[in-house]
Amino acid sequence: MGNRKILGESVMKDKVEIDDVDLEIIRRLKENSKLTYKEIAEAMGISIGAVYNRIKRLEEHGIIKGYTINIDYSKLGYDLTAIIMLQVDGPHIIEVEEKLAKYEENMSVYDVTGDFDIVVIAKVKDREHLNKLIKGILTIPHVKRTVTSIALSVVKENFVS
Repeated sequence: MGNRKILGESVMKDKVEIDDVDLEIIRRLKENSKLTYKEIAEAMGISIGAVYNRIKRLEEHGIIKGYTINIDYSKLGYDLTAIIMLQVDGPHIIEVEEKLAKYEENMSVYDVTGDFDIVVIAKVKDREHLNKLIKGILTIPHVKRTVTSIALSVVKENFVS
């Protein structure tokens, strides 16, 4: 059945074997999470039951965590993408990350290596909104420093394998 790959899971200790059919189902669902089992089955030339069983297995093993929509944030007025790098007092990194994750503007919060401890990707409406966000972040205890970059253009934002 094609190449087999092993995906490790952070929540579960066991590894899940997936094949090219699983990867194709995942790719199709990432492109359009509203696809029905029937639509996927017809496009791939496999049975609806096979699609159903594979999706359920992927869900049970936590590979598919949920279904969502792809939003064009600029059409909602969020025209700026900010990359905010933070230096934080070491023992308080997780605490700060948890606070950052609660900000509605923050699309992603990453624990990283290197000169900075945390990287945040945020969507904001304008410079004033960004200014308020950064000043709010700087009020979080144990945040020592931030460095912010603004994305000039978006080349790719969604990973579809």
